[in-house]
Amino acid sequence: MRYHNITKDDMLNGDGLRTVLWVAGCSHGCKNCHNPVTWDICGGIPFDEAAKKELFEALEPDYISGITFSGGDPLHMQNRGEVGELIKEIREKYPNKTIWCFSGYLFDKDIVGRMMNEWPETEELLSYIDVLVDGEYGEAEKDLSKRFKGSANQRTIDVQKSLKAGCVVLVEGYE
Repeated sequence: MRYHNITKDDMLNGDGLRTVLWVAGCSHGCKNCHNPVTWDICGGIPFDEAAKKELFEALEPDYISGITFSGGDPLHMQNRGEVGELIKEIREKYPNKTIWCFSGYLFDKDIVGRMMNEWPETEELLSYIDVLVDGEYGEAEKDLSKRFKGSANQRTIDVQKSLKAGCVVLVEGYE
């Protein structure tokens, strides 16, 4: 896995004060994406032990609510395995921190549907994620009034409630 940045003390990419890992690799190519530099799967720098140490140190303080995975797309085919292992390790080490993930893939159609069939580890990966903001950025639906989203088509999904209910359950207040 490659990444572009680790943002510390972030308030723009999820509830509370967060750490954000900006991964490399995205195949969606959304028009006027806010972060096109992250599209190249070979861009950025390798996520090595030093980066992992930096990330975990940023998560350590009690005042940090959790981590957000963004990019790029953390669920890009070439990121899923390493992102999944990292999310699992974070959940085990910091069980009280929330884990958010941004992805251009749709939860119900692409992730629970296709990805679970193609990549069995998807179910385990989802078991560690609290909130998923799904859907490609849609320039025609740009809406800056939406919290933590850029366009009205994107959804803020409570992953655990959705898995239990068998349908998409949105996080209240972020519709």
